[in-house]
Amino acid sequence: MMDLNALRLERAKWMTWKNIRPLCEALERLPEIEADLLLGDVVSLKTKEDIDSEMIENVARMMMPWRKGPFELFGLFIDTEWQSFMKYNLLRPYFDLKGKRVADIGCNNGYYLFRMQEDAPTSLVGFDPSALYKTQFDFINHFAKTDIKYELLGVEHLPFYEEKFDTIFCLGVLYHRSDPVAMLKQLYKGLDKSGEVILDTFMIDGDTETALCPQGAYSKIPNIYFVPTIPALKNWCLRAGFSDFEVLETSVTSAEEQRKTEWIEGQSLEDFLDPEDPTKTVEGYPAPKRVYVRLIKRPKEK
Repeated sequence: MMDLNALRLERAKWMTWKNIRPLCEALERLPEIEADLLLGDVVSLKTKEDIDSEMIENVARMMMPWRKGPFELFGLFIDTEWQSFMKYNLLRPYFDLKGKRVADIGCNNGYYLFRMQEDAPTSLVGFDPSALYKTQFDFINHFAKTDIKYELLGVEHLPFYEEKFDTIFCLGVLYHRSDPVAMLKQLYKGLDKSGEVILDTFMIDGDTETALCPQGAYSKIPNIYFVPTIPALKNWCLRAGFSDFEVLETSVTSAEEQRKTEWIEGQSLEDFLDPEDPTKTVEGYPAPKRVYVRLIKRPKEK
């Protein structure tokens, strides 16, 4: 049995790394402000108090790159790489979290978790083993003062977690795993006796049960291992134990959804595609396309 409390103590030390500690020290100097959290496409914080706008911006810029969002903090607009509301709004008609225990795997800075408060779930837990993204979450939550719990843990810890969930979101994680079926089993074990997973992953078109296996990188991302057809993905999910597989939506990643801004460092989608043929990646593979599915775990009949 895995000792998660011991692991938490070990990972708490990550916040003392030399590149993270200055961020934590900046968080400790933040003033207490009475703020209103407004939930929409832009997650916003508003206040009637006087604030040090320059300090807020300096702390935000220390925490670059900002991938998921956008956020607005007391007039400061953080134009994140991803227009995450596009994915959230695409999925929004397919879930109702009222009264449910909810987890977000690979939660990044918590943008989706903040948005999910609209539904009044019983609990919200984010899992992401990134000290940087946790500082971004802590920055927002210092003013928002939500009850969201952020764990420096990954999907592999779900089977041992103290709480089982009614709904688990796992958006943009599966293709980073060299054993996707094993990961799907971990998601399955993280659910209560009945529950659902909202999953999003890269896909390729095709009716056969096959998957693209990039030789080196896919869209300049080295840790992409498998990009399945929908029939192949369905087989993975059924092998992992899920009883229902429902395709909700498919979409091609656009330059409107993912793009360079002043709040990130390095490249973005336009650099990952063939400049002569945007339907292909720079490696010659099909350009990123996503499938969104609902997986159901049903109680086993006695």
